[in-house]
Amino acid sequence: MPDLIRMRRDYDAEGFSEATLAPTWVEQFDRWFADAVAAELPEPNAMVVATADADGAPDARIVLMKGYDADGLVFGTSYASAKGAQLAVNPRAALVFPWHAQQRQVRITGSVERIGPSASDALWDPRPRGSQLAAAASLQSTVVDGREELVERVRLLDAETPPGPVPRPASWGGYRVVPGRVEFWQGGHDRLHDRLVFVRDDEEGGGWIVQRLAP
Repeated sequence: MPDLIRMRRDYDAEGFSEATLAPTWVEQFDRWFADAVAAELPEPNAMVVATADADGAPDARIVLMKGYDADGLVFGTSYASAKGAQLAVNPRAALVFPWHAQQRQVRITGSVERIGPSASDALWDPRPRGSQLAAAASLQSTVVDGREELVERVRLLDAETPPGPVPRPASWGGYRVVPGRVEFWQGGHDRLHDRLVFVRDDEEGGGWIVQRLAP
C-alpha cells in the first residue's frame, strides 16, 4: 500500500494576490475557466455538487456545469434524482472545481433555484439523441435489477419515439446555484496557499467584499 502520510505534492505556482484579482467573482472565474480550457484539462466544466437532505446528511457527486453568468452556475438533472429530492427540501449547494493540473480550485456555496422551462429546453435540446433517451428512460437514483433493465427501457423508448430529438421530460430540468461565497484557491510553496474569497454582503444591499483566508 502506498505511504499515504507522505503522499503529497509541493506546489510551485506563482502567488495569487489581491492586486491581480478581478473586480468580480464572475470575471475571475472567467479567467481561470479560460485557462483550464486553454490547457485542455479533461472536462474543465466538471464540478463536485454537494447537497444535503432535510436532516442535514450530506451527499456529493460530479456534474457538468452547463452555463454561468453573474447570476450563478447552471446544471441539469432529473428532479426525481437524489440531488433533486435533496434540493427540494434543502435548496442549498456547494460546488468545487478541482483543477489539480493548474494547482487551483474554486469553491462556491449558495442557494439553488430551478430555471424556467425554456432555459431547461436550451440545456436538453443540444444533447445527442442517445443521451436524451437514456436520461428520459432512467429513473435516476432508483434501484434496478441489473444493467439489462436499463438497456431495455432505453430500447423501448427509442422504439416508441419518432426519429429526431426526444422531447424533454417534465421531470428533467436545470438548476442555478446562486453564489453567496466564491473562493479562489491557488496552491503555494510549503503549503502557503493563496485563498481569496468573494463574500456577498447582505447588509450592503447584496454587494460583495473580498477576504483573504489563512491556508
